Amino acid sequence: MPRVKNGVAHHARKKKIMEAAKGARGGRSKLYKAAKETAERAMRYAYRDRRKKKGEFRSLWITRINAAARTQGMSYSRFMAGLKKAGVDINRKVLADLAVHDADAFARIAELAKGSDRQ
Repeated sequence: MPRVKNGVAHHARKKKIMEAAKGARGGRSKLYKAAKETAERAMRYAYRDRRKKKGEFRSLWITRINAAARTQGMSYSRFMAGLKKAGVDINRKVLADLAVHDADAFARIAELAKGSDRQ
């Protein structure tokens, strides 16, 4: 049986890992075993944080809406409950953008929330 060597594939795998570990400090970018551990850890963090990012943005939007709602004299929870009662279906991302960039439009939406909150 002929001898089977795996040099080309092994070199390609190794090169891929070393490229991924570029920019790491010291032996973590020069030594294969350390570079492999570094690259794998980085990939785990990247995977986890792509999911975490969604929750972080939602928190940011809620903080911005709360701050803007309080300038209109109501809390975040009252504001959102009022919008739901009024049948206004705007997501938090859009509300946060309005709160930051268009205070007049946000004030009009807050008036809708206030009006239905009293009923």
